[in-house]
Amino acid sequence: MVISQTHPPNPTTEVEKTNFTPEEYRAMEETATEKHEYCNGEIIVMPGGSEVHSRIGVNITTLLNVALRDTDFQTYNGDLRIWIPEFNHGTYADVMVINCEPEFNGDRTDEILNPLLIIEVLSPSTEGYDRGDKFRKYRAISSFCEYLLVSQTEPYIEHYYKQENQNHDLWQLQAYDQIEKSVFLHSLNVEIPMNEIYRRINF
Repeated sequence: MVISQTHPPNPTTEVEKTNFTPEEYRAMEETATEKHEYCNGEIIVMPGGSEVHSRIGVNITTLLNVALRDTDFQTYNGDLRIWIPEFNHGTYADVMVINCEPEFNGDRTDEILNPLLIIEVLSPSTEGYDRGDKFRKYRAISSFCEYLLVSQTEPYIEHYYKQENQNHDLWQLQAYDQIEKSVFLHSLNVEIPMNEIYRRINF
């Protein structure tokens, strides 16, 4: 059995390759002590987060829970897996929001198909992946329309939101680098202040 320690995988560095079925992956994940991604047959160890990473994620989840408490939107932390059927891919986001009820993958209650907003707190080992291949796969989810990439080393957020037109989907980028600013989330019609996102974080 080979479980890749890299993220994303680099097949040229692996001597042996073993493909796992989604069912085998799910069975392993139920008893695993660390989280893994499933990438079309390959299982990849997800790196652990830092204290700062965890604090920012908690701050964001708290902000969204309060802002959305009287709406149909629901906020989840990184315990629920996002399943992307088009890529046969299972992964975890730091924070996600869905509209109304969760759409589960078949009879599973731990795999979500319909995230609306996804938020990733960037880590040095995964930053390129979160901006690149992971974002590309997320865009295959029809409900997904807003994406936040939150730096943990400085007050900096990249905000992507989808603008639909007649021919194709366009993704608009807005960057925030001033702590006194607020990020307006189009899909939720709410603002979250950056100084609250970074509350108790010392740079």
